[in-house]
Amino acid sequence: MNAQPDYSNHPRDPLSGDPLDPTTHDATHPAADASSRYPDDVPQETGDKSYDTIDAAYASAADRADDPESRDEAMIRMRHEVEQSRQRVLIAQAELENFRKRTRKDYEEQLRFAAMPLVEDLLLVRDNLARAIDAAAAASGATDGLRAGVEMVVKQFDDAMAKHGISPINSVGVPFDPNLHQAISQMPSQQHPDGVVAIEATTGFTMHGRVIRPSQVVVSTGGGQV
Repeated sequence: MNAQPDYSNHPRDPLSGDPLDPTTHDATHPAADASSRYPDDVPQETGDKSYDTIDAAYASAADRADDPESRDEAMIRMRHEVEQSRQRVLIAQAELENFRKRTRKDYEEQLRFAAMPLVEDLLLVRDNLARAIDAAAAASGATDGLRAGVEMVVKQFDDAMAKHGISPINSVGVPFDPNLHQAISQMPSQQHPDGVVAIEATTGFTMHGRVIRPSQVVVSTGGGQV
């Protein structure tokens, strides 16, 4: 039979033994007295300083609240901030109102001149009627009745256009204006001084004060030669 080993002389494992027997545990065990590693005499300065800082802040705030000058300064500062905010609101309201006015004006302008392409086409018809009148005037007296009828049609046309803000440009006898007139030629004239419109070849028109087309005119050079 094999002999059993004798462990009686081996050192005892400090973790073995009766856990209720304090003699089986020594100071080298991890569960040893924590007081050896965390002595009570270590000062806890961090927490004390934090409380002191908070107390000092409260005390300073209380002193400022009790100080009449501090209250006055705070009131002045708040009034200044309120006034600045009020001014910003007023500026924003003014900008919004200006934007509304510009938008309304642009919309009205678009409505007023929406029919301009149609008017330009109708003016070509009027031009032909005016030419018919001139041709009848150059013919014999037999066309007087026709001429009178065409003149009535042209007048009716002009009256209808005037109801919609469309007016002819007066040209003959007025100084040449490049905003209203288009010079197609020049000629000497005893009746009109230099720079004055002597003949209107095609009548120009405006719509609500805006030029639809300029008058085509012949400009006088005065009594001399061209």
